[in-house]
Amino acid sequence: MIITDTHTHLYSEAFDEDRDAMITRALNEGVSRFFIPAIDSTYTESMFQLEKNYPKNVFLMMGLHPTHVKNNYKEELNHVEEMLAKRKFYAVGEIGIDLYWDKTTLGIQQEAFKYQIQLAKTHKLPIVIHCREAFDEIFEVLETEKDNDLFGIFHCFTGTLEQAHQAMSYNMKLGIGGVATFKNGKIDQFLNKIDLKHIVLETDSPYLAPVPYRGKRNESVYLIKVLEKLSYIYNVSLEEVARVTTQNSKDVFGI
Repeated sequence: MIITDTHTHLYSEAFDEDRDAMITRALNEGVSRFFIPAIDSTYTESMFQLEKNYPKNVFLMMGLHPTHVKNNYKEELNHVEEMLAKRKFYAVGEIGIDLYWDKTTLGIQQEAFKYQIQLAKTHKLPIVIHCREAFDEIFEVLETEKDNDLFGIFHCFTGTLEQAHQAMSYNMKLGIGGVATFKNGKIDQFLNKIDLKHIVLETDSPYLAPVPYRGKRNESVYLIKVLEKLSYIYNVSLEEVARVTTQNSKDVFGI
């Protein structure tokens, strides 16, 4: 059984003390494909080192995270563009809009989001979207960019059923992680109304650990708990959820 974590920050400082042991725990449980989103240029070398250490398991993205769209965002976008021109990446991400931490940067977040979508189209890559308290703003941008070259993953989807259908209308899979196991997560109440072919699994580790680890550091092996929850929601075997969601990830990332 091959299980794919489509979104994990394995280079995070939270794993500095036990990174190899943490990755080994995941590999031992069948979580063997890790897709690594970028944050900003300060993490690029750490990402490359991770790929070097686990070349058969780690697949990198390149992008500028919306919470890191600051005064130097144009320099950061230049870095993204240069990296994409220089070597292979599997997506442009994570990109998007985050209005939870700072609403004052909305204008430059929108600019950075659109610019990176266009970079993804140029390189024929999927995008991986970060959205926090910004569904309307995200959809507004996606509507202007909607075409056959726009596709990817709506990472950490926490919206309504209506918003799920709107996200899927832009050729987006829904990234489902620990929130599906939360009592107040809400998405578990309607996920079975969405065909499993639209779903990919993710942890967003070290963030958003699933029950029973909620509030603790998340890690990729905990994806098993998300797998179990979706098996229950869809009333299919663990193996079937793993098979379908891994195939969905292959359809998005091309590997």
